Amino acid sequence: MKIIKAKDYQDMSRKAANIISAQLILKPNSVLGLATGSTPIGTYKQLIEWYNKGDLDFSQVRTVNLDEYKGLEPDNPQSYYYFMYENFFKHINIDLKNVHIPNGLEEDPIKECNRYQDIISSLGGIDLQLLGLGNNGHIGFNEPGNCFNKIIHCVELAQSTIDANARFFNSIEEVPRYAYTMGIGSIMSAEKILLIVSGKGKAQILKKVIEGPILPSVPASILQLHKNVTIIADQEASSLLDQKLLD
Repeated sequence: MKIIKAKDYQDMSRKAANIISAQLILKPNSVLGLATGSTPIGTYKQLIEWYNKGDLDFSQVRTVNLDEYKGLEPDNPQSYYYFMYENFFKHINIDLKNVHIPNGLEEDPIKECNRYQDIISSLGGIDLQLLGLGNNGHIGFNEPGNCFNKIIHCVELAQSTIDANARFFNSIEEVPRYAYTMGIGSIMSAEKILLIVSGKGKAQILKKVIEGPILPSVPASILQLHKNVTIIADQEASSLLDQKLLD
């Protein structure tokens, strides 16, 4: 596990974009696992900037997103498809046929989970998976529990996650209660993992993820077992970490 300390959110975003850019230069047809939420927006903006300068080419890139709310249409402003399109895809030269996000409108969880797992398998797996970190330690929508969910599944969201996501909706009642998400096994099968963490509010949980025991009650702690994971945390998020661990 490599842990990189960034000065601030912008520095974190730039460092993360550097790693993704290097992946695309080495393998132009990489399969990128992508994340939503406020944390990766700066990374996507930096990648867009470099694309506009002619430094990056996304024409061969394939993407798979971590998750999607169950019950939301792709054109719903709060859906993750909408988020990815508005914040990233429409600004680069990616072929939308190479973009894959769980279908939130599929009522049958088994059918949708099998379909999405088949897509990932058909792509040959994920070369680099980008992750954010939830306030309760979740990655994707893998909430704290009694075991690590291995494969793509439909999950009932924890109340803390619903509360955290309520700021994106008109009211907390509008926040979906279920979501499709890659499982811990799906995430851990990626060749490389990049976790980005920002803000003082994430300091305590990041310390548990990195320095604590590996427990399903702290889902992201499983990353300690991955062979190639990089964590980039800004100064506030890394403030409680043992400074000897930081690059």
